Amino acid sequence: MSPGAIAQQAVVASPRVHELLQKLHRLSEAQEASMSQIFFYLKRLFAFYLFRSEWSAAADDHMRDKFVSLEQDKCHMMYLLARSSGARNIVEAGTSFGVSTMYLALAVGQNVADARAASGHAVTGKVIATENEPTKAARARSHWKEAGDEIEPWIELREGNLLETLRVEEGMPDQIDMLLLDIWTPMALPTLEIIRPRLRKGAIVLADNTIMAKPLFKELLDYVHDTANGFKTTTMPYSGGLLMAVYLPE
Repeated sequence: MSPGAIAQQAVVASPRVHELLQKLHRLSEAQEASMSQIFFYLKRLFAFYLFRSEWSAAADDHMRDKFVSLEQDKCHMMYLLARSSGARNIVEAGTSFGVSTMYLALAVGQNVADARAASGHAVTGKVIATENEPTKAARARSHWKEAGDEIEPWIELREGNLLETLRVEEGMPDQIDMLLLDIWTPMALPTLEIIRPRLRKGAIVLADNTIMAKPLFKELLDYVHDTANGFKTTTMPYSGGLLMAVYLPE
C-alpha cells in the first residue's frame, strides 16, 4: 500500500491537504536521511555523553532550516489519539515548519464539529503552537495558509520563548486535552510543569525520541515515572521511541 493510501486510511482530510502533507514529509525525510544530519545528531549525543555539552548557538544555526518533523506514522498515531479522546484544546511545544501541527489542527477541527453537532452549542477549540525561530514560524504559517480552512483557523501560534509565551493567560484554555513535546530536551520538563495545572484528567502527553535520547530526557522521564505526579506511562516502539503519558491524578 502506498504512503498516500495509508495516510487516507488514518487521517480524514481533503486531497489537497493529503498532498501537501505527503510533500512536506518527503522533504523532511530527505533531510533526516542525509549524512550531514545523521552526523549532527551523533555529534550532539557524543558531546552530551562525554562532556555533558548542552545546546549551542552553532547547533541553532545548523537546525534553522531543518524540518525535524514528527515522522508520518507518529503523526497518524497522534491524530488518532486526539480524535479518539475528543481533544479540542492541544498545546504543541516545538512547531518548527508546522507539519505535526497540521495533524493536530485537523483533529481539533473535526472534534469541535462533532461536539457542536452532538450538543447544538457553540463549542470551541484550538491548537496552541509554539516556535522560537522567526524563520520557522513564517514557514509554518505559509504551510497552514496553503492547507486552508481545514487547518489554518484552528491554530494559534505563540512565537518566542515558550517558557514565556505559554504563561500568557489571554487565550489559554482552562483545560488542555493533549500536549506534544517535540522540542530541545532541557525544555521538555519545564514546559510540562507550566501546562500540568491545566491538564484535564485523562489528558495525553506525547514526547518524541525518548529512547534514542533517553539520557537527555532524564528529568522528564523521572518526573512522569514518579507516581506522585499523577501520570501513567508507556513508550511506543516507533523510531527513536515515542513516550505516551496519561494524566490520571488521584
